[in-house]
Amino acid sequence: MKISHTIDKLATERILSPEEFKLLLTCSDPYLHERARMARDAVYGRQIFLRGLIEFTNHCKHNCLYCGLRRENIDLTRYRLSKQQVLECCKIGYDQGFRTFVLQGGEDNYCTDELLTDILRDIKLTYPDCAITLSIGERDRNSYQQLFDAGADRYLLRHETADAAHYSTLHPPDMQLASRKQCLRDLKEIGYQVGCGFMIGSPGQNLDHIVGDFLFIKEIDPSMVGIGPFIPHAATPFSGEKAGELHLVLNALAILRLIKPNLLLPATTALGSLHETGREMGILAGANVVMPNLSPLETRKKYLLYDGKISTEDDPRYCRRFIDQRMHKIGYEVVTSRGDYIEI
Repeated sequence: MKISHTIDKLATERILSPEEFKLLLTCSDPYLHERARMARDAVYGRQIFLRGLIEFTNHCKHNCLYCGLRRENIDLTRYRLSKQQVLECCKIGYDQGFRTFVLQGGEDNYCTDELLTDILRDIKLTYPDCAITLSIGERDRNSYQQLFDAGADRYLLRHETADAAHYSTLHPPDMQLASRKQCLRDLKEIGYQVGCGFMIGSPGQNLDHIVGDFLFIKEIDPSMVGIGPFIPHAATPFSGEKAGELHLVLNALAILRLIKPNLLLPATTALGSLHETGREMGILAGANVVMPNLSPLETRKKYLLYDGKISTEDDPRYCRRFIDQRMHKIGYEVVTSRGDYIEI
């Protein structure tokens, strides 16, 4: 069977056999990315949506084996942004045309529902035309409901791998894949635009694991999917492991676009950290979201999930101009929009 036929089959039927998925994951046929661009453009056009990333706490109660914020990283200087600092980040972004803010942090017990709802309400009061995405890990359903009622619109909770045995090799024993999957279901039922996601190249991962991720994503039917390469951090047990392969990440992006053409699909910072034009490659493989960093310069190097992260010294006041230029060079337009998920 020709690869082009398999690509067209995925574009029309939205599903393949495991062997067909693996064939596309490892292929080098440019038609895969071309078909993904066609699918994205049919829903969203050639528009690129901005998400202003605000890394508001690097405290974390967990000890995940791959993450630089892990509890046992005693060399990391910890910080938390105040509500006023968060609002200052939002103002910098808003003035540049950002209409979505992403509040991302470790699983920090200090960040109670009361504290977070206070921040959310102030952001919504000041910027009522903006969307807020939270990426703060596992919480109970009542907490998710309170945060939604306070103004959160979207929630990104990467599942990291849909295989329970593989999940257990990446996380400490107190974390279970079943719990993470239930959180995603709770978030959907509450009414969030929900995002999941996974790493490409995490230690112990094989192609069957990635196919399992595709099938889980098709089952959970999210609005967003965040994927990127595994990149090791020196202060973790995986410090000596290899980073994920660029072509696998790009092919996975294209496959996800064909599985679900209306996904909000970021070209991640990790992809840009793996290759200097990684984000552009991600867009050309079917992504339609970029997430520049609006966090204060003095905290950037304290929020390193992996080594070699880009944009730790970029002035947040000029990030829109920088992204505009890079996207324009490959034929895409960064727009001032919330960039909401489109139902089809």
